[in-house]
Amino acid sequence: MSISSSTAHPHPSGRRHLSRLAAGLGAVALSAAVAVATTSAASASSSGNAAPHQLKARTVHTTPAASSNLINHGGPVQTAPKVYVVYWGWQSDPSGEQTYLNNFLSSVGGTQWLSTVNQYGSGSNSTLSGTWSDSASVPSHPSDSAIQAEAAKAASHFGTGTSVNVQIVVATPTGHSTRGFGTQWCAYHGAVSSNPNITYTDLPYMTDAGTSCGANSVRSNLDGVSIVEGHELAEAITDPLLNAWYDSSGSEIGDKCAWQNLSTISTSKGTFAVQPLWSNSAGGCVL
Repeated sequence: MSISSSTAHPHPSGRRHLSRLAAGLGAVALSAAVAVATTSAASASSSGNAAPHQLKARTVHTTPAASSNLINHGGPVQTAPKVYVVYWGWQSDPSGEQTYLNNFLSSVGGTQWLSTVNQYGSGSNSTLSGTWSDSASVPSHPSDSAIQAEAAKAASHFGTGTSVNVQIVVATPTGHSTRGFGTQWCAYHGAVSSNPNITYTDLPYMTDAGTSCGANSVRSNLDGVSIVEGHELAEAITDPLLNAWYDSSGSEIGDKCAWQNLSTISTSKGTFAVQPLWSNSAGGCVL
């Protein structure tokens, strides 16, 4: 479903003294250009190459209309999700986020909380299939293209292939986040442009944003790590290429319940803060 905003995207004029023939040719050329642009946009949309989808920061989040169910737009879902995390350029971990995140992702598969995704044809037995500490330096404010490049690098490192079931989480270290983190968004997900069957998540060092991204919202300073990554995990499972399950306003399974009725779940690796997920069958947010 993140999370800046998701990433995103001539007016010709003639001269009066041109001959009618020239004007006619200009009109034909313009029509052709519009047709090409429209076809290209439609092609990008159908292939899932849309702008990344963000989880808005708590301070700017607006709750979507609760009455609107998710709609199947025909894109693929993840039936056997495999999650890989690359810790890019981490030299310190003052809040202990890495251990907490690994424990959450390695034990959340198969829980009742994540099973909400099953009704959308997705699989809830997600697995943490690998982690990698990439020592390469990371910019102070890595761009989305840099995040995608790191995701592609990690996919190559892990040998993931091109399965739509693959999620690459790019976890950036404390003090290094894409612009807009904490003020506009907390994380986001999208399709890797160079490998468009694979979804990636831009996951900054969550405690850097404090309460704006969930710190101490349920039980500890680390709450935002599992709340935000849990949100992205469920959305990447049900809408990996941004062309599968979302409602009429574009909200995904996590968006419709973001920052509402936060609670905890218990797994074999501990207790973790999470948000509810939208259930079409229940017509509301469920844990």
